[in-house]
Amino acid sequence: MKKIFIVCATASMLLTTSCATIFTGTKDTISFKTNPEGAKVYIDGLEICKTPCTQDVKRSIGDKLVEFKLDGYETKVIKLDKEFNPISIINLGFLIGWGVDAATGAIMKYDKKGYEIDLDKKVSLNNSNKVNINTKDKVVEVYIAEK
Repeated sequence: MKKIFIVCATASMLLTTSCATIFTGTKDTISFKTNPEGAKVYIDGLEICKTPCTQDVKRSIGDKLVEFKLDGYETKVIKLDKEFNPISIINLGFLIGWGVDAATGAIMKYDKKGYEIDLDKKVSLNNSNKVNINTKDKVVEVYIAEK
């Protein structure tokens, strides 16, 4: 009877494992740098840090977008690169393990561990000397005076 209990307990444990979740976790540490520094970094609409910074980012099956915002510069949005987490293969045919790894996002992992982003200055029409609008050719020309 004791042997049957041990066999059943071991089988249950194996059937409910989620290898990638257990062995590699559900987050990756990623560093963000911008040129110039000091940009606010947003993930899922929440500010997580100011550049340069390093953060733990929760894995997900869907795309993860990161926004970089700095006054006087255009907002830049990037998609984090990801790849299949090969540790998930240890689940073999155990559907519950695959399901847990998929639900926690551990079935994927972020490929790059660092991003360096160049921010572009905002172009303001307030500094323009002249604006030409040609409706016939559908062309708008803006001439900006440099200071």
